[in-house]
Amino acid sequence: MLNTEPNIASPDDFYEALLSIHQGLAPEQSRQVDARLILLLCNHIGDLSVLREAMARARRGIEPDGIDNTIAART
Repeated sequence: MLNTEPNIASPDDFYEALLSIHQGLAPEQSRQVDARLILLLCNHIGDLSVLREAMARARRGIEPDGIDNTIAART
């Protein structure tokens, strides 16, 4: 089951660290860092049902923007 309750001991410190990994990067590089971080954290979680729940919640309420969203259409 996905834990959606606050669970980060120092959320401000985490947010600062998250912002700092993007400093000096171009937008495409920032997206690459985000993708790598997501994959690392997903591997750490490891439970496909939890990951699917997280993906569904992340996508909830966000509609395709009209461009080719082949991957988005399958979720």
